[in-house]
Amino acid sequence: MLSTSDFRKGRKLALDGELYEIVDFQHARTAQRRANVWTRLKNLKTGSVLERTFAAGEMFDEPNFEQRKMQYMYTTGSEYHFMDQKSYEQVELSTEQIGDYKWYLVENEEYKILFFEGNPLSLDLPAAAVLKVVESEPGVKGDSVSNLTKGAKLQTGLSVKVPLFVKEGDMVKVDTRTGEYLERM
Repeated sequence: MLSTSDFRKGRKLALDGELYEIVDFQHARTAQRRANVWTRLKNLKTGSVLERTFAAGEMFDEPNFEQRKMQYMYTTGSEYHFMDQKSYEQVELSTEQIGDYKWYLVENEEYKILFFEGNPLSLDLPAAAVLKVVESEPGVKGDSVSNLTKGAKLQTGLSVKVPLFVKEGDMVKVDTRTGEYLERM
């Protein structure tokens, strides 16, 4: 069982016979009232977003997921193709299922795919991804005294703000939840 105190971004839960992922949540308590938890939930099958408020301490069923490591192979239109390295089984995830995670997918890398009742549902990314800088403005010497940043385009097409010392060809670590630069590798 899952309680509202266990809520965090990315957590999956079963609600009204549907599977949801917590996109955002906030605990709220007002004077002389019971605490509430405001949530924004994304339906894992349809991709629709639902806002709902729960009483603090309310219990939910935690779905029984299966995770499999699969290699990302390629994209065709709105389908992302993955292959199990052991059984050579291939599955496709749609653009709706992948969402903003598309910016962190690198061909031939392994990722965890969530399955529910034998059907692929979504991608489970690590907290950070290491990507190559393919395009960056040159940093101006002497500007390194302050915390200045510049725009950089990564190998997947993602644009991030990086410190001035980062140059083309560098590998950088990016937070997959916020899309922010973490460090140079």
